[in-house]
Amino acid sequence: MHARPRMRRRRSRARRALLIAVVILVALVLVGLAAIPPYIMGPMIDGHVDFTRTYAAEEFGIAAERVDLTTQDGLRIAAYEVRQPNPKAVLIFLSGIQNPSVTAFFGHARWLGEHGYASLLVEMRAHGESEGQLITLGHREHLDVRAAVDHIRTSGAYDGVPIVVYGLSMGGATAINAAGEIPEIAGVISMSAFSSWPDVFADNMRLQGAPSWLAEAERPFVAAYTALKSGLATAGVTPLREIAKLGERPALLIHSTGDSQVPFASFERLVANAPGHVETWVVDGDRHLIIDDYERPERDGAYAATILGFLERHWGGE
Repeated sequence: MHARPRMRRRRSRARRALLIAVVILVALVLVGLAAIPPYIMGPMIDGHVDFTRTYAAEEFGIAAERVDLTTQDGLRIAAYEVRQPNPKAVLIFLSGIQNPSVTAFFGHARWLGEHGYASLLVEMRAHGESEGQLITLGHREHLDVRAAVDHIRTSGAYDGVPIVVYGLSMGGATAINAAGEIPEIAGVISMSAFSSWPDVFADNMRLQGAPSWLAEAERPFVAAYTALKSGLATAGVTPLREIAKLGERPALLIHSTGDSQVPFASFERLVANAPGHVETWVVDGDRHLIIDDYERPERDGAYAATILGFLERHWGGE
């Protein structure tokens, strides 16, 4: 008579033990997933990037004026202005997370200056001579571009001159974000940009052999950590969202098919979300930097024709 109650109690204890084990396992999995973003991203974004190689305008036979910009959140941003008489447009150059310094774009400033374009090379926050100890992966760097646009508009040298933002890698993502947030920007050239940081994080996990389910499971934890670091106010500022705000403004998106840093899937997402008039150029291979020689970009004929053709069609006055 007492056997059945004892069996029921044993079964009940077994169910409770199983439930506790499942809860503990789920908790451990969640803790593990939450620990991955700071472990991978922390060394990448926390701190200041001090470049081992920077360039001077004089190395390229041009003159540049050092300009200090102040962002809306109080950071001093270093920029380098290369003026031209009666420019067709002013290009704001932005570089990537770690390399190169934006001063590598003095080669572009020289080359495009010969075709009537002025340049402002902006060293984004936490890089080089700019202030900051945190890289926010494009979420707040558009404020650096905002400061650059304000400088151009108040300098008196560029009345009515279009502003085009030209970025590489994180700079390409920031160029798109800036265009979405700053209506005064007339156009965008974006190279090797990610569609969002959770996207590129998950894409790279798959590229390293992680199963898709794990890469997808990691996305919300990457998004949460990024928002925690950059601030909730700018958590929604991502290229995938901002590119939809271009309206009728021209944009050129460039990517390589085998990019091992920002996989091609980011490019495909951006194109799918962009207005139909946005132009694209796809390069074969793993070419994250797109070209090999930033000192003499015009030596790459296809690159030079694509960039200059885009600029001249929209702002060349032809």
